[in-house]
Amino acid sequence: MSLRLSTVILPVDRWHEGGRAKWQLAEELGFHAAYTYDHLSWRTFRDGPWFGALPTLTAAATATDRLRLGTLVTSPNFRHPVTLAKELISLDDISGGRITLGIGAGGNGFDATALGQEPWTPKERADRFAEFVPLLDQLLSEDAVSHRGTYYSADEARNIPGCVQRPRLPFAVAATGPRGLKLAARYGQAWVTTGDPKLYESGTPAQSLEALRGQIGKLGNACAELGRDVAELDKILLTGFTPERNAILGSLDAFVDFAGRHRELGFTEIVVHWPIPDSDFAADQAVFEKIATEAVAQLG
Repeated sequence: MSLRLSTVILPVDRWHEGGRAKWQLAEELGFHAAYTYDHLSWRTFRDGPWFGALPTLTAAATATDRLRLGTLVTSPNFRHPVTLAKELISLDDISGGRITLGIGAGGNGFDATALGQEPWTPKERADRFAEFVPLLDQLLSEDAVSHRGTYYSADEARNIPGCVQRPRLPFAVAATGPRGLKLAARYGQAWVTTGDPKLYESGTPAQSLEALRGQIGKLGNACAELGRDVAELDKILLTGFTPERNAILGSLDAFVDFAGRHRELGFTEIVVHWPIPDSDFAADQAVFEKIATEAVAQLG
């Protein structure tokens, strides 16, 4: 099974002071895709520079030619399907059909309250996500959409001419719970996971592998319930949140070993964070570039 290697570039650099250069280098290094986080601010980066995901991806689309681009991930925390669909169709057009939408239910981070609302409960996040994804699918696939839902509505929302990619740009659905996995099985062209968060602090790599094996099994069950072959979905692992953390970027051998074990589980794409000095994603840039250019060939 072939494995693709991608990167996620956090939007922390001014475009003309290193931001553009990173996206262009990602293409030169041969990454399959480069993603960014769709947050208003995030964790330890909250009090530093942080730019918007969709404008950043638009700029990246004009600065690159072949690299796939996308979000890991967009959520309903501060997005509405109607306005998001219009922006995504525009971005897909500007990029020439190179956009993947990573999408998830969101969490209790800073985005959850930035608009002045109380944080949603896990059930409400799941309820909103279950309405958000089908409506967004419809908005990106049809010229005109009207919808009256519990959380989201559309009144003859027009999205002409639609996506360059047909019938719409692909969804990479981040999910581990039963409701989210059903959405991934029904609407996803890919599925995204970061592993089991309960294992991040004190788990072992072996325990993480078993947890991921279990997640893939549950995804397979969700697909089977819909009569869909789970092999149709790409399976994306966003690294940095398993017990190995960022140590997999310590050497080419360490990464190849990690990637090989996860490819055997069925993952088709592994995403590594672009190094950021003095952060949880600090790594040697030269080693990172060596991994980018040599790891896939070593995996065979």
